[in-house]
Amino acid sequence: MRPVELAPPPTKLDGDTPAIRLFALLEVIAEKDQYFSLQSLVEELGLPKPTLHRMLQQLDSAGMIQRDGDGRHYSTGVRLRRIAENLLLNNTVHGARRNVLRTLVSEVGESCNITSCAGSEVLYLDRVETPAPLRFYLHPGSRVPLHCSASGKLFLTQMTASQRKRLLVPGTLEKYTEKTITDPQALEIELRRAAEDGYALDDEEFLPGLTCVAMLVPVPSGKSNLGIAIQAPTIRFQTTRIESCLPALRRAAQALADIEAGSYPERTAARQRAAS
Repeated sequence: MRPVELAPPPTKLDGDTPAIRLFALLEVIAEKDQYFSLQSLVEELGLPKPTLHRMLQQLDSAGMIQRDGDGRHYSTGVRLRRIAENLLLNNTVHGARRNVLRTLVSEVGESCNITSCAGSEVLYLDRVETPAPLRFYLHPGSRVPLHCSASGKLFLTQMTASQRKRLLVPGTLEKYTEKTITDPQALEIELRRAAEDGYALDDEEFLPGLTCVAMLVPVPSGKSNLGIAIQAPTIRFQTTRIESCLPALRRAAQALADIEAGSYPERTAARQRAAS
């Protein structure tokens, strides 16, 4: 006789007030990587259907979620995505992050930025420019496509195959330069290489004459939604120089991880002492 597989216990929506329970429902929704329905939430949370229907109506009317497709499925709304992006842009650790960028720029001599994934785009959270006269300007708040940016490729490596399939639709990937990869299969090969190497390159794929190398900021578990990158004119950022910058980029990524964990600059100072 085959053993009976028991369904996992329902997720509990904690909260003493209706507002807190709505927030708890938003937390559940924010973790989803695909459309969801009222029925799927009923099965997941074990709450009465009328209760969840009322809660979804409230979130829908507030712009936190939106109906998609046949009207029976939902996804995150524009207002919720804007809140998430504003939190990243205006984070209270901004000063500490900027110090990491300044240090990295002084080490490698090129412009550096911190990025996050926002839907199908890379969002620039912060940037420090090189003092060199030849440079490209991309200010905080700028957005670039995932498929032709170094940070974007790394964010794509963390997605499920179904997520990437929805984003990387054949015939829809815009070709920005002669080097832009627009074939999903070719891009999958590039993503596997980036996952194995621990860093990704943008070899003049978004702007002619611009090369970029990026790494993800490590997290204890789950997916990272922070990247750090070096951008430079291709004429002075060739393979040998890129490789020489990787140790500094890796140190900066770890320093940002320490900031997110609330242990910067103590851990950074300890590593510097150990290396000396």
